Amino acid sequence: MQFTASQIALIINGKIEGNPDASIGSFGKIEEAQPGQLSFLANPKYEDYLYHTGASIIIVNESQTLQKPLSSTLIRVPDAYSAFAILLSKYQEMRTQQMHGIQEPSYISKTAVLGTNVFIGAFSYIGENAVIGNNVKIFPGVYVGNNVRIHDNTMLHPGVKIYHDCVLGKNVTVHAGTVIGSDGFGFAPQADGTFKKVPQIGNVIVEDQVEIGANATIDRATMGSTVIKSGAKLDNLIQIAHNVEVGNNTAIAAQAGVSGSTKIGHNVMIGGQAGIVGHIQIADGSRINAQSGVSKSIKTPNTSVTGSPAFDYASALRSQAVTRNLPELEKRIIELENMVKQLLAEKAGI
Repeated sequence: MQFTASQIALIINGKIEGNPDASIGSFGKIEEAQPGQLSFLANPKYEDYLYHTGASIIIVNESQTLQKPLSSTLIRVPDAYSAFAILLSKYQEMRTQQMHGIQEPSYISKTAVLGTNVFIGAFSYIGENAVIGNNVKIFPGVYVGNNVRIHDNTMLHPGVKIYHDCVLGKNVTVHAGTVIGSDGFGFAPQADGTFKKVPQIGNVIVEDQVEIGANATIDRATMGSTVIKSGAKLDNLIQIAHNVEVGNNTAIAAQAGVSGSTKIGHNVMIGGQAGIVGHIQIADGSRINAQSGVSKSIKTPNTSVTGSPAFDYASALRSQAVTRNLPELEKRIIELENMVKQLLAEKAGI
């Protein structure tokens, strides 16, 4: 499938510099792209490749200045990275639109309701009273439990497991191996040292425009719902415990874990391998650095924290600077102690 610079510029509302009839059929990184491919430049670190790449068309920022003449056709946009993301989304959308129908073998309950233009891959299971919306794409090996609701344009990649009663909104993407709705970690300690399981009878609600990475786990609520709100983005290998709420447009990086009943606000950013204890609140706009351990609520919006236990980011940086200077500080203290001893000795001699 070929596209011209004029067609691409129309999609991303860009301005063409060069040949409007230049065409591409695939994408490539700017340092590796070949003729017939489209690339982009957003990071100044890669600017040198702009003058050597083989890409036929390059998307650049409006502010990009040229130091040398180019053979490639440029499309200038306000934000090259976002424009390139739009094109990749359109490309993926065209590919998935070709997927429709039901592959065999697969199991679909007679009580399940399927929308239009649905794709269900081989070895998938659709449980009783499940409702699958329009244009939903279910890849091979997916399990959809009883009473699950999956709304329009959602995509479940291979091996995804959606337990009973869970709800997925519109335009949700769930990557391979992720489990949504497994039991929350609820056990009541007994007098004899054993644990009694607390049944987890709630569900998980994933709202619209959410993306969840591969091999993540989102536990169902003990009662009520674990909620991932609209626009949230979860990376691979994330654990979200029972009754957690993740706010709108919050991003959580890989290997982070959130303990039960914690409420995370909107537009929060959580770095990789961060750990958050249960039953606390994280204010809107908070920034939690990678590998931080958050043990108490963050009540002030737009606060940045780091460390374990996590505390104010600026204070942490000052503490790190002091720590690096400890050997020199120790040397100076020893010198001062020696000077004091010498002065006392001289005074005693007088």
